[in-house]
Formats: sequence, structure tokens, C-alpha cells
Amino acid sequence: MQVVPLGGLGEIGKNMTAVRQSSGIILIDAGMSFPDEEMPGIDLVLPDFTYLRQHSDELKGIVLTHAHEDHVGALPYILREFNVPVYGTRLTLGLVRSKLQEFGIKKGDLREIKAGDTQNLGGFGLEFINVNHSIPDAVAIAIRTTAGVIVFSGDYKVDLTPIEGAPMDLGRLAELGNEGVLAFFGDSTNSERPGYVPSERIVQKTLEDIFERATGRIIVASFASHIHRVSQVVEAAKKHNRLVGVAGRSMIRNVGIARELGYLDLPREMMVEARDMNRIPDSDIAVLMTGSQGEPLAALSRVAAGTHRSIEVGPGDTVVISAHPIPGNERGVSRTINNLMKKGADVHYSPLEAVHVSGHGAQEEQKLVLALLKPKFLVPVHGEFRMLTHHANTAVGMGIPRDNIFVLENGNTLEFKNGEARKAESVSAGMFLVDAGAIADGSSSVMRERQQLSEDGMFIVVARISAQNGQLLGPPDVISRGFVGAQGANGLTEQSIDTVQRALERTASRQVTDRGELKNAIRKDLSGFLSEKTGKRPIILPLIVEV
Repeated sequence: MQVVPLGGLGEIGKNMTAVRQSSGIILIDAGMSFPDEEMPGIDLVLPDFTYLRQHSDELKGIVLTHAHEDHVGALPYILREFNVPVYGTRLTLGLVRSKLQEFGIKKGDLREIKAGDTQNLGGFGLEFINVNHSIPDAVAIAIRTTAGVIVFSGDYKVDLTPIEGAPMDLGRLAELGNEGVLAFFGDSTNSERPGYVPSERIVQKTLEDIFERATGRIIVASFASHIHRVSQVVEAAKKHNRLVGVAGRSMIRNVGIARELGYLDLPREMMVEARDMNRIPDSDIAVLMTGSQGEPLAALSRVAAGTHRSIEVGPGDTVVISAHPIPGNERGVSRTINNLMKKGADVHYSPLEAVHVSGHGAQEEQKLVLALLKPKFLVPVHGEFRMLTHHANTAVGMGIPRDNIFVLENGNTLEFKNGEARKAESVSAGMFLVDAGAIADGSSSVMRERQQLSEDGMFIVVARISAQNGQLLGPPDVISRGFVGAQGANGLTEQSIDTVQRALERTASRQVTDRGELKNAIRKDLSGFLSEKTGKRPIILPLIVEV
């Protein structure tokens, strides 16, 4: 039996793992992440699923732990290519179904399960175990394979007073531990944090205090899929006699689905349509919206920038950012907070106030789960390398031998045989980039050119030559964009013209008339010259005009 992580290791997001044995392959989660500043123009980042393409005849199905984007966001792209069943809890499939419909996938084979259920899928025995997270209906998955029982935690925290549903099923984890667990694939996101993560209930008190003090409009930004937080805002609004508005496409969609499935008690008479929000007195409304991560196009970012079409913020307004910044998003979140404060809003955010608690267990919770499961092998998952390493160190302190802990990278293959584990040959596991709805791999020429443009700019050369002999007809024109300004040119333009002239004189002497060869000569000479003079390598775009 082999386990192949295709995403989620050494990073936040893109969680996806293949489990393979002689009967086939099942996929645990299919997540995405958002682009960083080095990916200009990219919409989403997906795991590289070349491995699945290479073994498409073996894929039996996909099993989901919960409905957060970093665990389900890649599904539409995978289901375009693989017609396999998808297993998930009721809320998870409700949110997934809506996502698939947006992509024109109307008949996905979605199969509902609930915590406590067991299921056979392609020779794998699946058991779904209730866990607590920042979204309802999250589960861990125990898998009976030909090599033994392995457990995937999904995202979890040990919350003994959850705001919805039952506490994490620690009893069942203990029973599995007594039966014998070969390997545990455990959430590492909060492995650097000592102690326990507080219960979701403490956020309710903070929200109610904020609602009590606020005299104007209240805006709360959170992840659209954080249904627990949405529910807490709704309950605070009920208590303080406020109506509820919803802004941001994904927030509107998820609130609608949660209401329809019974996970959110928001009566129709409490809801305010977007077009009517400005007609309600500020003291009588609370608005839920996206943008807690500073995403430039999300609702809160547009409100902060003053570009939202219907919501303006100013003195007297209260804004709550109910989320921790995902690593890499800190600058965007800080920019949003600054812009809101400049407009006079009273902004509440973590860690200054308890407006958010993590959905991922800290060290003591990780110790508890390890003590109950007693796995022979541990594979830390879901996190950057330092997080995986801290989880490994915690396990060593719990008595698991260092040799039985595997801190892997995406694409590493972990093979289990006769009760032992070893690394086998790695597989392709980079990233797929989504650009305007289409997938391009991370090494595409378009991506490289965008990065080069963002760093070094562009240099355009227009040269007029004779159609008969390739002779240059007058000095070429050069135009720079995003390279050096007029003030910093210092004769660079004139020297660049001389460089292009010399290159074309050399090709003319050899009676070269092929446009491709002429352009390559210009690129080669001009690139070397500009690199020597400026240390930059802009994209050089030669335009040859035959006269």
C-alpha cells in the first residue's frame, strides 16, 4: 500500500493525498490555494494531478473531510477529467454541489455520508469519525487497507463545548488505537502553538460585547465557509435587534445553502437585500461579507478602498475581521485595516481581541489524539515545513521513535509493507495554475513572462528594413515599459539604438532576411547590453517592418 501526498505539505492549502493498493486508488480531499505575489494574473493554484492522469483507470473515488476551499477547491477541475464518486457529509456536499454547478458540472456523483458511517470504496474500508473544526460536518477518516488501518485527521480541534453538533469523537479514536493504527496523517497547522486552542464559544461573548457597544452599522468579515462564525453573528444580531445583510458572492451562496440545509437559523424576515442595505438605519443592521484575508476583489477590500458599489464605511461604523491571516496574506489584511481606519471605522481584529479562534488543534490537542490513536507511524500533514517539524517533535516527546515519523514533501511516496514503512520513488507533484478558468502548469512560458515583466519590464524595438536586402532603413525606435524611466535612462536609449543597429548591420552583411533570425539577433545583443548596464533582463520584443 502506498500513500502519495500531492499537496498540502510544506504549504498552507492544496490538501490532496492519494492512497493506492492493488485494488485501486482513492483520493483524500482535493483542495486549492490562492496565488502569491509572484504569480501575476493567476486566479487559483491547484495540486499537480499528473499522477492521477497516469493512473486514471485505478481511481475509484474521492473522499472529503470537510468543505473548506483548501480541501475541496480543486474538485471541479478534477471532475472534468475523472468521472468518479465523491463522498462527503451533508453540508460538505451541499457546498460542493453549488460549486460544481458554477462550473457547468450538473450531474456529479455525490454520495452523502455522516459521522459514524462505514463504507467500502474500491477495496478500501472507510469509517467517518466526527471532529470539531470551524465548519460543521467535518470528519476524520479511518481507512482499512491491505497493509493495515491508517487515519487521516482532516482539520480538527478538540472543542468540548462546540457551538453546533457533538464534541470530537475521542472515544472512537481510542477504540481504533486499541485495535491498532498503522499510520496517522495528522493536521499540523497549529503545531507551533503550545496548550489548547480556545472553544468557539469565547468568540460569541466577544461578538456580543461588540454588538452591545456599537451605535452605527456593524460589518463582519470572515471566510464564507466559516458557517460557525456566520451563525454567531446571526445570533448576536437577533439578540440586539439588528437585521442582517450579506455581501460577497461566495458569502451569499454559502449563507443560502446553510439556511436551506438547516445549518443556519436566519429567518427570511431578518435578511436585507443588497440593494436595500443603505435604506436601513445604521443602528439596525449588521452586514456579513467576504474579505477577511485582504483579497483585492473581495467585498471588504472594496469597501476599504471606497470602490464597493453599495456600501461605504465611515465614522461610527464598526468592522470586525473574524479570521487570522493565512501566511502570505498579512500585507493585504494590514492594508485593509489601515484603509478602514483612515475612513474613521472602529476596527476589531485578532490578536488584539478574541474575534476569532483557530479551527486547528494546538500541541496539547495533538498529544491527546496521538495518545488515543497510538499510531506506529506518524506523517505530519497540512502545514509549512516548520509546522510539520514541530508536530514531529511533539510526537517524539510522546514516545514515537524518530525513525517512525516521516516529514514528507509533496510527491514523496510512502510505502507500507509487512508492518514497515519506507520512502519509495517520488512522483510529479508541483502545481497547476488556473488562469481565466484554464489550467496551465507552473512552468508555462506565459507565467515566466509575467514574472519577468513584473520584475524587469519590457523593451520594445521597432526596426524598418529593406525587403530586398535586409538593410536597416534609418535608426530603430526603442520603447521601454516598466524598465527605466526617462530620468534614469542616462543615454541608455541612444546606446540601445546603437546596439540594435550593429546587430542588424551584422545580419545584413550576411544577407540575412529571415525575420525570426533578425529578431533573435536583436534579442541576444540587446539583452546582453541591458543586463551589463542595468543588471536587469527585460522582455525584449523586436518588431521588424519590411519596406
